[in-house]
Amino acid sequence: MTGTAALRSTVSATTRILAVATPDVGSTAGALVAEAVSAGTVRVLGVATGSSPLALYADLVALDEYVGLDADDPRSYTAYVREAIAGPLGVPDDRVLVPSGRTPEDALAFDGAIARLGGVDLQIVGIGRNGHIGFNEPGSDPGSSTRVVELAESTRRDNAAPFGGDPRDVPSHAITQGLGTILAARRIVLVASGASKAAALVAALTGPVTTDVPASFLQLHADVTVVADPAALGGTA
Repeated sequence: MTGTAALRSTVSATTRILAVATPDVGSTAGALVAEAVSAGTVRVLGVATGSSPLALYADLVALDEYVGLDADDPRSYTAYVREAIAGPLGVPDDRVLVPSGRTPEDALAFDGAIARLGGVDLQIVGIGRNGHIGFNEPGSDPGSSTRVVELAESTRRDNAAPFGGDPRDVPSHAITQGLGTILAARRIVLVASGASKAAALVAALTGPVTTDVPASFLQLHADVTVVADPAALGGTA
């Protein structure tokens, strides 16, 4: 057994893998969201920033934020989601929830707001080259809630483009949905593309569940769908 079939045979029984061509990663993930919303199973949708677009957003958009950047800073994730996602799709500002980067106390308020909304029905996540999801870097507690974290050097390098390409200008800390916050979602869709994500993705899906690869804790979740291209799946087809 070779290729994606072999990978599927080794992942958790609760994980579904959709291997699609690179141009179809975003539209396939978007179709999953649209289907769930149409079925009435999604009221609260959590998204992560990334290059793969989603086709539909429901009542809530939630993601990470840098510490120290105002919401109106064009480099902030609040500005990103409002301008690139919510605005074009007609999602009003009062339906967009992003943890403020001003103070650590905002993290507690963010989790409280999610709880009052009844929790996240469907959470979209990406994966970093070091296996992080959200900004949960290696070593993160699997039960962690939304909190302030220090970003790994590799993460700052990967996010340097909006800061003129210099990782030193990327904020050193961010507020992220914790692993516990993410895993509390009723359903999770992980989107990945490119060979740079292959080692982390394969480790997350087939390796031991360990804080060294935070995304590996997705193996413990009851409903995970992975949408990825062959390169991200380790070159499988």
